[in-house]
Amino acid sequence: MIDALTIAVALAALALASWCGFAAFRDQPTKDWHFIGMALVSLLGIVQLVIAVVQLAGGHSPDKGTALFVAYLLGAAACVPATGFMSLSERTRWGSATAAAGAVVLAVLEVRLFDIWGGGSA
Repeated sequence: MIDALTIAVALAALALASWCGFAAFRDQPTKDWHFIGMALVSLLGIVQLVIAVVQLAGGHSPDKGTALFVAYLLGAAACVPATGFMSLSERTRWGSATAAAGAVVLAVLEVRLFDIWGGGSA
């Protein structure tokens, strides 16, 4: 895995979480700009998914198991789009809160992906 991409996805997810959380705090639903942000964060997640699959196909393997890594990778790629669609059905502040929660979950999944791959091990 590319450590810089993992960090970029996590930071972008935290920025999205802050932005959507601020909208929820201000009692606003998700707006078009929020969905553009979700699309960009989702695109980063898809890029990460493709790179990880290429590396797995190339013979690299995570330290803590391929099945576990792939499960987390798929969850990370689907997290923000799933909560984005859920926020469409809830056009109140809770839609923004849902999108913010999904982005926080993505950031946590990125930390876990980094750990499963073997990042930071000495």
